[in-house]
Amino acid sequence: MTAPVTQAVRRRVTVRGTVQGVGFRPYVHRLATELALVGFVSNTASGVLIEVEGPPDGVAAFCDRLATQPPPLATVTGVGLEDLRVTGADDTFIIRSTDHSPGRTLLPPDTATCADCLRELADPADRRHRHPFVTCTHCGPRFTIATGMPYDRAVTTMAGFPMCPECAREYGDPSDRRFHAQPVACPRCGPRLRLVPAPGSAVRPARDADALATARALLAAGRIVAVKGLGGYHLACDATDARAVETLRSRKARGGKPFAVMCADLDAVRRIALLSAPELAALTGPRRPIVLLRRRAERTDLAPGVCPGSPHLGVMLPYTPVHTLLFGLPRDPAGPRVLVMTSGNRSGEPIVTDDDEALTRLAGLADAWLAHDRPIASPCDDSLLRVRPDGSEQVLRRSRGYVPRPLRLPVPVRPALAVGGDLKHALCLGEGDEAWFGPHIGDMGDLTTLEAAEGAVAHMRSLTGVSPEVVAADRHPGYHSTRWAARLAGQPTVLVQHHHAHIASAMAEHGLDGTTPVIGVAFDGTGYGDDGTVWGGEILLAGYTGHRRLAHLAPAPLPGGDAGVANPCRLALARLWAAGLPWDPALPSVAACAPDELAVLERQVTRGVACAATSSMGRLFDAVSSLVGVCHRAGYEAQAALELEAVAASAWEDGTSAYAFGFAGGRYDPAPVLGALVADLRRGTPVPVLAARFHRAVASAVAESCRRARQETGLATVALTGGVFANALLEEECARLLSGDGFAVLRHGEVPPNDGGLALGQLVVAAHLRQEE
Repeated sequence: MTAPVTQAVRRRVTVRGTVQGVGFRPYVHRLATELALVGFVSNTASGVLIEVEGPPDGVAAFCDRLATQPPPLATVTGVGLEDLRVTGADDTFIIRSTDHSPGRTLLPPDTATCADCLRELADPADRRHRHPFVTCTHCGPRFTIATGMPYDRAVTTMAGFPMCPECAREYGDPSDRRFHAQPVACPRCGPRLRLVPAPGSAVRPARDADALATARALLAAGRIVAVKGLGGYHLACDATDARAVETLRSRKARGGKPFAVMCADLDAVRRIALLSAPELAALTGPRRPIVLLRRRAERTDLAPGVCPGSPHLGVMLPYTPVHTLLFGLPRDPAGPRVLVMTSGNRSGEPIVTDDDEALTRLAGLADAWLAHDRPIASPCDDSLLRVRPDGSEQVLRRSRGYVPRPLRLPVPVRPALAVGGDLKHALCLGEGDEAWFGPHIGDMGDLTTLEAAEGAVAHMRSLTGVSPEVVAADRHPGYHSTRWAARLAGQPTVLVQHHHAHIASAMAEHGLDGTTPVIGVAFDGTGYGDDGTVWGGEILLAGYTGHRRLAHLAPAPLPGGDAGVANPCRLALARLWAAGLPWDPALPSVAACAPDELAVLERQVTRGVACAATSSMGRLFDAVSSLVGVCHRAGYEAQAALELEAVAASAWEDGTSAYAFGFAGGRYDPAPVLGALVADLRRGTPVPVLAARFHRAVASAVAESCRRARQETGLATVALTGGVFANALLEEECARLLSGDGFAVLRHGEVPPNDGGLALGQLVVAAHLRQEE
């Protein structure tokens, strides 16, 4: 008896998400061929369009695997299915050319060189042996070379590099790993490296392999080399050469701020830092961020000036072929195995991307430039994260490897642009249920940063297709970002309170729809308060439509306003004055001030001259850092607080007790804490113990404030947000106490807790405020 013939079916499949530039079409082609299906696949401006025909079980398996087993770099956010009439016209499955119809698709971030490309790079028999720009559909640049959408070679910075016949064959072959890999090239047709020595140098210019060899030799000799990466230039030097590190620090006017390092391999990482399994996964993943690792307590070859005053190292691995070749392949002349890799800029400026600009802006900083002729479409600094003890990640700077991956919003928003704040500036575009962060720009404050921010807006708009109808900004009247937002033509501006935006950012990241508010703990250095004072130690009842201040840190004078932030010793004395404690000359913070400085400071705080009131938790950490003798003058943002955390960590496991805040009238008062600290100082209590007790005191105050808020509101969800919660000790202790007391605790993951995540909160709040109007 003959088996019945299975009736064929035809289905249209639309796939949304990050599905272009990731090898999705060849994957679809291989999958359909494997299942003996016919039809076609095509890129569109909205995603990927597929029509597939064949037996019902084969078509069903095809649709299921599209969503559950996509290519490595793809992210599928939606699959639409529509049954069609069977045509019988197709006799094979083909890949059609890109459809340039209107719509939106998603571009993947830049990713690290894959294992296959690394093997080719090191294989003398491969035609891409030592090719500094080896890449395929599974790795390499995407965001930083794209100039428009849909993603095609003609709208990338590879447009100026016509493919040789062999690369063109690979590019057009659906079975090849480089099918429609837009950056595909080889030594015959791709970008070229060059080494440019500083004027007057005895070093000769060089090209390609000679450029790499010369750069490695310069680094080994203690020189500083500007290295062009995916999203901009780095300044590199041998991290084991103390003189080279100090020279770089001096030239860049870096102060005492830690440098990030790039290690040649995991062996080099393990020689300088401790590495857990989750940290290893973060370090070696395709995003290749800088990961904060605990440095080894025993002596290492790392120069002391790499990260003074910090128990952590910011470590990353090579993520481009140029980096891999710079460290050298087997049998290459030896060079440094650990390099300082810091942003190619002067302090306070955005990262340099343009080659001619690099020669001028980095003049006097670099001894040579290792450049190439592939333009960078958008600056994109390295991302930075830490891994918590539970293995979860807290991103502190969201940029390369993450941008422009969208975030799913729990509430729809009209087309909008949020400009963030002045520190750690990163914009955010949103429309419908998606939001896109731009790359980290840095601290607003000069023309170059503003130009970089304007360029980021234009680039992100071209990639996302969002045309903002409203602009959201911080309520602070003095912010450069706020004034810039007001100048943007054609769109109304919505101003959002700083700490409200922080809390809304945490809510949005965790998928809350805002129908129920949360208890928001927003701790940072500076935020413009509803009463015109400087806030920063806030407990707010907050949703997307509004906020109410439930409690806050008792305020103290901020001598000199923002200018006083660089002097933690002055902040300590202002806090002592507010607590009614004398300025004992034996106290470290008093001893750190000259007599005339003390006299001026006394007049300021007693008469209220040039003294803004602040409830900032960040400033309290700075003050305590000086009070216990850790840091009196800060050379970079949060230096005093970071060094206090480092000191506290050395006594943390000893189970230190906590000082106690006072509570009255919606304020939690540090006066009892300061009094106890002074008493312990006089008794000679070790500084690490003092620092640990202070950290535990703040965490206990958070827990008590939230308990009181729960009694008042009936709410039991707490969001921990703001830059102070980059402090690992504090965040972990707050989460432990709150969870143990029955609270649901929202902590930041992919969205930074600091001002780098502010724009997301502005976006969702502005959408709701406009709806309310």
